[in-house]
Amino acid sequence: MSAQNSPVEVDIAVVGGGLVGASLALALARSPRRWRVALVEGHAPNLNLAAEDSDWDARVYAISPANQQFLAQLDAWPAADRIGVIAAMDVRGDRTGKIAFSAQDAGEARLAYIAENRWMVAALWAQLAHTEVLCLTGERPTALVTSPKAAQLTFASGRALQAKLVIGADGANSWVRQAMGVRVEVSPYHHAGVVANFATERPHDNIARQWFLGDGILAWLPLPDKRISIVWSRRDPEALTSLSPEALCETVAAAGGHALGAFSCLTPAVAFPLRLMRPETVIAERVALAGDAAHTVHPLAGQGVNLGFGDAIALADLLGNMTGDPGDYLTLRRYQRARREAVTTMQLGCDSLFKLFHTHDPMLGWLRNTGLSLTNQLAPVKRLLARQAIGY
Repeated sequence: MSAQNSPVEVDIAVVGGGLVGASLALALARSPRRWRVALVEGHAPNLNLAAEDSDWDARVYAISPANQQFLAQLDAWPAADRIGVIAAMDVRGDRTGKIAFSAQDAGEARLAYIAENRWMVAALWAQLAHTEVLCLTGERPTALVTSPKAAQLTFASGRALQAKLVIGADGANSWVRQAMGVRVEVSPYHHAGVVANFATERPHDNIARQWFLGDGILAWLPLPDKRISIVWSRRDPEALTSLSPEALCETVAAAGGHALGAFSCLTPAVAFPLRLMRPETVIAERVALAGDAAHTVHPLAGQGVNLGFGDAIALADLLGNMTGDPGDYLTLRRYQRARREAVTTMQLGCDSLFKLFHTHDPMLGWLRNTGLSLTNQLAPVKRLLARQAIGY
């Protein structure tokens, strides 16, 4: 390789500039250790967002207070007028079962924040511009080679990076994971998640509403003012995506018993497949995975991105204060062990709930709805649910 094409040397290369990758790169750059960090992203994010922008991103996330604090500490939390708040949850079974709990049950002000993907990404990248992170946009990796001492990424442009550690935060279809040769157990739910945003006739009062409908799961998430974002897990997503705006509004409003009155569409309905993905490992020689590259969960609990931020926090804490080799295999094993319980618990919980509410066994149908209602009468259990929702 000529001197002109010699690889750029960094300590840590993060592949994937979405929420998890960008937050991790920023946290590492601001850590006491101040690693030399590169962030690789195939598509440059849009940073020219106007505060008065009336368009609402269909990709929104429920961010736990703990992870909101993580982003706020990075000075990368979007403006308040783009943020919704969940102060309470109202969950209904497919018969008469129901449970309601609030942040007050846990002695807190809110259960979660609802934030748009593009505004969070823009806030993170705006802060990255004030660091020494080497941001490589428009680069597509084509090869990953590791050795006991380093890893090298080569890109379609001919450019190359050499790092002590490569972190794949490049999503559920992770190129890094494939390049590692990691086998993945994929369990499709045979459902798709349909997302869209609406303006509502009546105020939502900062209550997130969820219905287990027997053939699907519908969630209404509060956006600022009289707006909501919905996620509807169902077998026939085309039944929603093919509707006219007027028919879509009435279908979604009716499915929730017109609890917020009439709807008007802010964004069209978009569907994405749902699947449970469990890689056999999230570490290899000089490589670690984070976010959806390391795990996926059903969105019924809204915890996918929170797990990803948990990965970023764990890696930033582990690497941020160390003085040794960031790609040391024992260090990577510590990361894997630190995240295993939280990820496994969330995957198992979401998967079990999905299966419980999609079985046609009459006895289990009675049990799940009775269980919801009984839990609704148990204050200590509701406090526990509220604490789990908050992420503490």
